[in-house]
Amino acid sequence: MSDVMRITSRDNPLIKELRKLSQDSTAYRKQGRIWLEGDHLCRAALAKGLQPAIALFAESFWPQAQAQSEWSQSAIKNIVIADALLPEISGLESPARMGFVLDLPVVPALLPGAASVILDRVQDAGNVGSILRSAAAFGFGQIIALKGTAALWSPKVLRAGMGAHFALRLLEGVDPVALDELEIPMLVTSSHQGRFLHQQKLPLPCAWVMGHEGQGVSDDLMARASLKVRIAQPGGEESLNVAAAAAICLYASKL
Repeated sequence: MSDVMRITSRDNPLIKELRKLSQDSTAYRKQGRIWLEGDHLCRAALAKGLQPAIALFAESFWPQAQAQSEWSQSAIKNIVIADALLPEISGLESPARMGFVLDLPVVPALLPGAASVILDRVQDAGNVGSILRSAAAFGFGQIIALKGTAALWSPKVLRAGMGAHFALRLLEGVDPVALDELEIPMLVTSSHQGRFLHQQKLPLPCAWVMGHEGQGVSDDLMARASLKVRIAQPGGEESLNVAAAAAICLYASKL
């Protein structure tokens, strides 16, 4: 086990850094680090073989056997902070009593033939995280987030993703021109174009395009699409939430 450092001041440089990481959706880009709050996200990272640069524990949690064995042995450095500092570094209503600081993963190269999900300016962090969960669940291992999409490693997207990040290749800030490299068909959903999803023979691998919550898929990507489908809604609703639509489409691709 590494030596343990203790922090009691809210003015400590690490506390200031974690405050930014927990409250600023794009701070991770400048710092090159991400903050995982709570045991679920931390377990997900460890399960994929990642090593935290820092394991951080609340003073009240540190004496527990779990903190001193399972968690502390996984990190390069262990830090214990006063419980009063937890609200400073938390984005949760009830702050977790432990977390990891990880180095931001290197952005991978685009794999032209990988089953993918393209996020076209999807802006709600909860939607983005939910789509990442569905992608991981149904074997779409590459996420291509175009410019204008919510920051993939932001605290809210991390929480909504529930650990899916660590099972995916994540590319963000991608220019649509880069999609020319794809060697697989692009599929889009539309509320008024194409045949119903359940009537289609879906290609696999493919790249599903999920569009902006209000504007939908851009005209450019709509024009590029090899297939346009509609999701049947016998209940009579006009449209589905983009995360719900993504789950349905990705599941249908695997049937």
